[in-house]
Amino acid sequence: MKMDHFASLYKPFLMVLIFLFSNPLFIMQDMKAQTTKSEIRMTDDGYRLFLNGEPFYVKGAGVDNGDIDALARHGANALRTWSTENGKEVLDKAHELGLKVMMGIWVDLERHGFDYNDKKAVKMQLERIRKRVLALKDHPALMLWGIGNEMNLQSQNPKVWDAVNEIAKMIHEIDPNHLTTTPLAGIDKELVTLVTKKAPEVDFLSIQLYGPMDVLPQLIRDSGYKGPLLVTEWGATGYWEVEKTDWGAPLENNSSKKANLYLQRYQKSILGLPKQVIGSFVFLWGQKQERTPTWFGMFLPNGMETESVDMMHYAWNGEWPKNRSPQLEDFTLDGKRAQNSIGLTANRSYKARVVAKDPDKDELTYRWEIMRESQSSKTGGDAEYVPEKIDGLFAAPLADFVTFRAPEEKGAYRLFIYVEDGHDHSAHANIPFWVED
Repeated sequence: MKMDHFASLYKPFLMVLIFLFSNPLFIMQDMKAQTTKSEIRMTDDGYRLFLNGEPFYVKGAGVDNGDIDALARHGANALRTWSTENGKEVLDKAHELGLKVMMGIWVDLERHGFDYNDKKAVKMQLERIRKRVLALKDHPALMLWGIGNEMNLQSQNPKVWDAVNEIAKMIHEIDPNHLTTTPLAGIDKELVTLVTKKAPEVDFLSIQLYGPMDVLPQLIRDSGYKGPLLVTEWGATGYWEVEKTDWGAPLENNSSKKANLYLQRYQKSILGLPKQVIGSFVFLWGQKQERTPTWFGMFLPNGMETESVDMMHYAWNGEWPKNRSPQLEDFTLDGKRAQNSIGLTANRSYKARVVAKDPDKDELTYRWEIMRESQSSKTGGDAEYVPEKIDGLFAAPLADFVTFRAPEEKGAYRLFIYVEDGHDHSAHANIPFWVED
């Protein structure tokens, strides 16, 4: 009887709770109550990003089809996107893992044919973006809005910055809780002057560099920019910045050389600007084809981690992951290295050798491939086709030393080696070569 009496007394109260927690309005208000407010303050140590009143140094990565669980597991605290596509799903997953998000807003590019003199098209773009901002602005994982991506790359019309300014202004009107930025390709005095003058509604600038990361502190000084900075893309040296073969094939650094550059650039150029830099997003947490399938991705097409992931784990945590990736020491084709502009004869047999080691003494296996050289002329990260893989050229067994037959057709190719440790880690390298009849 006592339990029945208890239930009768509290039943109305329980019904109210059930109604509230199942009511969409209540859920929306609860989400809004958790909204992350971002702001930048000048402190004794320089500019700092604050989230809900607490300092937050961005230790993040640009994610494109990458493993967000792995990002959190390796010690990052944030991620960035390039568009709002699947934005709700990304924010939900980030929130589940305790990560914050710089949500990219795709803004159409001149090099793709968008005309910033077309007022109707510019207005339609603004309204499209407004709808996406309204849909995502109160999510607790949202940290910043990134307006466009490298809008200065191959851009001629200064009205692009008027459009960026209008987008930032619109965001401030409907979302007072989140800062705005626009990621620039490189930085110099002329660019800084133009963007800060034409787009004053943008709260701070972000920059994206690859090879020049080595001299980032000097570039910032030369630009005259004194405000806060976020490095929204940085990583492997770009294919446009490296030595090339006699026939114009860019020479890609092997995975260990890349990994060392990741750590050096983070420690010297990002942490080396403590007064201005509020954090960074390393590129790329995932994989993509850009001249090769391995150039910028910190993961391989099969999902395996490379040594660059190890380096960022160390940078973010101050200690190495429990199991590390294999490391490459040397790679030769016909006794020569990539810098020798290697020429082969069609259908003739050649030898290749790789020298690798594993920090954990794991048993290593070797996977070899030959692909045609990419003929893409795309820039700015635009989607590229994956070159054809040529099968049936290697003689067994596939070990650290192999014999293969040169392709029968004249032209440019690449020899790839993947060294795997059995724990989802892989080293990689490639050598371009030219085949003559």
